[in-house]
Amino acid sequence: MGQDQPFEPIDPKSVESYEPGEAPRTWTPGDFLLTHGDAWSSKIIRFGQGLRIHGDDRVYTHWNHAALVVSARGDIVEALGKGVIRGKASRYKEKEYQVVGIDSPKNSKDRQQAVEFGKWAAEGKQRYGFVTIASIALTLLTGAKFSFFVDGQQICSGLVARSMERTGAIFNREPIHIMPADLAKYYGVRPPAPPAPSG
Repeated sequence: MGQDQPFEPIDPKSVESYEPGEAPRTWTPGDFLLTHGDAWSSKIIRFGQGLRIHGDDRVYTHWNHAALVVSARGDIVEALGKGVIRGKASRYKEKEYQVVGIDSPKNSKDRQQAVEFGKWAAEGKQRYGFVTIASIALTLLTGAKFSFFVDGQQICSGLVARSMERTGAIFNREPIHIMPADLAKYYGVRPPAPPAPSG
């Protein structure tokens, strides 16, 4: 989908916020989470998001990492510096994160396809999309309209976006160039309001 297409938000079924130390009682495969990553690649993404996203939308740059839920036990698939891996959502329990529930029945074929895509990427040991990051950086710095990537490489948000396409999601930019802040904007995931000052 070209970037000249108008932006269209995607209505999630739910968006649940979890503070450090909290976690969902149950997980639904096919949903995804947005959080803060500490890896150097996540920091680069945060910086890059700030270059492109301005004004009221800048609030979405709060998020710099995304992961796909692939089991009711909280297994996730995510793209990190070492590649696409399968892990546990519990690794983010001490961080703030939000779980985006997609608007699709729990046992739907769409959800199954999203999960299968994530598992396929992890089982195939797909590499992290360093070339994609370079492509995004070029676009951000120069305004270039073309993109490039290496087949078999993923970034965290691109992996989730490609999974969400299996559920019928339509994005107005190429999934490989979708950043965590873009996912947050598409699904309306704003960071929690800061606590009111005491006293």
